[in-house]
Amino acid sequence: MRVKLLPVLLLLAVAPFPGHGEDLMDAYRQAVANDPVLATADAHRLLVAEGVPVARAALLPQLSAGLEMDQIHSGGSTQTTSGNGNIVQTGGGGHVRDRSLTGNLSQPIIDLSAIANLRAAHAARDAQEQVYQAALQNLYVRVANAYFNVLVSRDMVDINRAYEDAYKQEYDQTSSRFKNGLSMAADVSQSKALYLFIKAQRISAEDALKDARRALQQITGKPVGELKKLRDDLPMQAPQPDNEQAWVDAALKTNPTVLAARYAVTSDEHKVTAARAGHLPTLTAGVGYNKFGQWSNTMPGTGAYGPATTTVGLTLTIPLFSGGLTHAQVKQALYQRDADQGVLETQRRQAARDAANYFNLVTDGIEQVDSARDSVEAAQKTVASMRAGYTIGTQSLTNVVFAIQYLANMQSEYTVVRHQFVLNKLLLKQAAGTIDMRDLEAVNGLLQ
Repeated sequence: MRVKLLPVLLLLAVAPFPGHGEDLMDAYRQAVANDPVLATADAHRLLVAEGVPVARAALLPQLSAGLEMDQIHSGGSTQTTSGNGNIVQTGGGGHVRDRSLTGNLSQPIIDLSAIANLRAAHAARDAQEQVYQAALQNLYVRVANAYFNVLVSRDMVDINRAYEDAYKQEYDQTSSRFKNGLSMAADVSQSKALYLFIKAQRISAEDALKDARRALQQITGKPVGELKKLRDDLPMQAPQPDNEQAWVDAALKTNPTVLAARYAVTSDEHKVTAARAGHLPTLTAGVGYNKFGQWSNTMPGTGAYGPATTTVGLTLTIPLFSGGLTHAQVKQALYQRDADQGVLETQRRQAARDAANYFNLVTDGIEQVDSARDSVEAAQKTVASMRAGYTIGTQSLTNVVFAIQYLANMQSEYTVVRHQFVLNKLLLKQAAGTIDMRDLEAVNGLLQ
């Protein structure tokens, strides 16, 4: 009876059971709310976006007002002027109060450096927006990868438990046969050693499952409950379009990491222009208002504000020499642009490589999944045959052990490749920069 139940036992170890656990979209919604990586990217996006109004402020009117009050104390005699113009000496001390009201309004008319800095800020904002989009797209993949790692680790535990049970059966049967004089002591020692070895592997698999659950919790910020499993009848469809170069071209055009690097270079070019504009004159229009008054305690009632003065003019500033500062700033801007151009080219090549690689992995994964499934079915039949042969004495214990080990390996391979196939389809769309919520929902539809 145990010979007949063993293949069923090993099959049930990886067979999906219906359930009502958490699904992929539950994990994603938790990640969006709690993932610190995405929150950091969003904060940086908002931070860099504020650079636009900061840069724009240099081109807008600047208005300021001031009030100055001074009090001058004097000791001994004080000189004052009488109504007929004679100077009169008065005894004692006194003080004089001065008040000044000022207002200034300035408007840059020509400032090429400020204009270039505003354009650089716009490009920097666009670059950071693409960085955020890359982080959001990466979150889709990180959640799916962490979710699948839990499923695969759980399958590995089940496989190792079934594997351990199989060796325990072999150990028990060999011990029984040895007691009845039907096997040698070496067979008992061998089966016991293998059983204990697989038991240790099962413990390692359980530790890996615990860590996989913690990895998912690290993203979602919530404890991981029972997860829905990937159903066995996966749709094995080739990528659309079924053309490697089409995916590479898409990656070069729409991959957000490439776009971010491209906007960064654009921002650098505007910063070079801004630095070079440091050699150019600036023209500013200004309006000034000033009102002055004076009061003295020695002649009460004589203080008052004088007539206000208003000045209107243009200020032309021509930089002549700043100790080499402008020249050095231009060189810094050029070097930064060159460095970011290198980053852009690196990102372009990486995106093209990733798109081609994941296209091939998805295409070849169809055959890989089918082959792994067929191998599991063949291995199950082999184990049943070897166990039956060992019972009647036509097969050795070594052959039975190899058959069980091969079955476990094939089941492990099958659970890995089928989850990786689904994940590779997401990675392909991420490389092209086209992954979105609908793709994650489609994967979620494969769970049960």
